Amino acid sequence: MKKVLALVLACVMVFALAACGGSGKSSADTVTIGVFEPASGDNGAGGKQETLGVQYANSVQPTVEIGGKTYNVVVKYVDNESSNDKAPSAAAELVNAGCSIVLGSYGSGVSIAGGPTFEAAGIPAVGITCTNPQVTEGNTYYFRICFLDPFQGTVLANYAFNELGVTKAYCLNKLGDDYSGGLVKYFIDAFEGLGGECVHEEFPDGNSDFTSYVANAKAADCGVFFSPVSTEAAQLIIDQVVAQGASFPLLAGDTWDSNVILQAAKGKDVQVTVTTFYPEGADANFDSSIKAWINGDSTNLANNGGDDTVAAVTAMGYDAYFFALAAMQKAGSTEPAKVMAALWDTEINGVTGPIALDKTNGDAIRNTAFVKQADTATGTWIALDPVTVG
Repeated sequence: MKKVLALVLACVMVFALAACGGSGKSSADTVTIGVFEPASGDNGAGGKQETLGVQYANSVQPTVEIGGKTYNVVVKYVDNESSNDKAPSAAAELVNAGCSIVLGSYGSGVSIAGGPTFEAAGIPAVGITCTNPQVTEGNTYYFRICFLDPFQGTVLANYAFNELGVTKAYCLNKLGDDYSGGLVKYFIDAFEGLGGECVHEEFPDGNSDFTSYVANAKAADCGVFFSPVSTEAAQLIIDQVVAQGASFPLLAGDTWDSNVILQAAKGKDVQVTVTTFYPEGADANFDSSIKAWINGDSTNLANNGGDDTVAAVTAMGYDAYFFALAAMQKAGSTEPAKVMAALWDTEINGVTGPIALDKTNGDAIRNTAFVKQADTATGTWIALDPVTVG
């Protein structure tokens, strides 16, 4: 009887192990996409909204067929804390997670700082809205799907000079910040090229008082205040412009395209205009679907700033996810080297428009910027005419 029981137990164990083996095989059929974004620090609000786009896309399509095999897509998120110093360790965490491709980051500085880590590991990264040219220059493993700051700076300068009719602009950026410093430089180059004059200042890291900067812009009789800084600093600038009764309009790039800015400007006598990647309303089906998804989860709603406004960075995050899937499908492999090689020729039609990369730096071939102005009465964006160059 003992021998019979032992035999039965052995058979049960064999079947149990076989069942576990089958489960293990299923779980092994996964591909990991890394998300390199700030969830804290100066750019935490924007990073969360960009990440929402990736999360929503993953909920829409959680599997992908690559080389005739279906994979579950695992998304690995890390917080680079909006810090250039901490970006390499955050990037290393994604390398150690075995990612086939990485998406991000919101913020050019952390993208530049984390780039060498991805390059050394041979893992391709696709910038979603990091617009500084240095992100991809000299790094064949870093790509991007957004327009660049030389283009955006030129569009903003032309808007200020030709549409607003001003000839003297005040420009303010954060000291040492690659994004705001770079975009201000390109704006100044273009604005002065048109015959305008610029007053330029920088504020140090950790500054929370913009009283003197707004006062300086008023004293210099500037016709526009251009400051493409973080949403955290932007709120304080808006408050100071209103407090000092300044009449000049505020102008900024894609970082100000946020409901955080809308909330800061609502009910106040201030004009805010931004350039960005996507205007809400451009794709009605996408907008309605993601709004329902955001409203259906309290965490999503909180990460979107408390309402269901569709930020351009969210739409770009959505497109970046599907661009990554398309690259892996084109490669027919989840191996990072093969995915990297396929990225150069990957193309999709995203909700933000057609996406394809140039053969020089792996930058997006985009020549249109969308322009929005805050409706301070309703707390919504008004879409102005988009600007297309070339």
